[in-house]
Amino acid sequence: MARTPTTTVAAAVHVTALICATASSITWAAAAHATPGPPAPDADHEVAMYGDPAAAAPFWRRQHASDCGEIAVADVVGELTGHLPTERQVTSVAENTPGATGSKPIWTPPGNTDIRDLPPLLWHYWVRADNIQTNIAALQQNLADKRKVIALVNAETVWNRPGNRDVANHFVVVTGIDTKAGVVHLNDSGIDTGRDEQIPIATFERAWAPNRNSAVVTRS
Repeated sequence: MARTPTTTVAAAVHVTALICATASSITWAAAAHATPGPPAPDADHEVAMYGDPAAAAPFWRRQHASDCGEIAVADVVGELTGHLPTERQVTSVAENTPGATGSKPIWTPPGNTDIRDLPPLLWHYWVRADNIQTNIAALQQNLADKRKVIALVNAETVWNRPGNRDVANHFVVVTGIDTKAGVVHLNDSGIDTGRDEQIPIATFERAWAPNRNSAVVTRS
């Protein structure tokens, strides 16, 4: 399938593991990422805020299938280009694009999406990204640098619901980190109140831990 022309963001595809929906299962991740120096605050915001949750919020959409990874990709594409693919458009691309780990498509309903397949899906829209393992300080730096971040988390921990909290089973877009308030801002397609969802940093870190702090980060 031909790539959709939009704004180019930059280069590369690393590896990591498997994923998502509104709750499901996961394999472990691989790939490390060097920790940068202390993050610099975004000059457009108060010192404590990294990222721009208000600007990202309009690109949130609710998922209607086990396609949180695809919806997260659409969100990021919308934030970077101003053109938000619909759920049907992005899942159609995923259904017709070979995955990074074999001959199967990136997504086949009602299945889940491997995190390793998100960079190739982003690249369809001319957005380059890395699949990494990282930490909260590095995410702050990425957001300060105006990069976009998709994190692989445990949905039950984020939503404070019963269930298995030891698996990474959901993709969310990290749109901001407010160190003063101690809050992580998310665009979370899995719940009706997921637009600019706000959770404590400690809760995010617990939710992010099962797949070893895996994330897909765009290149500037």
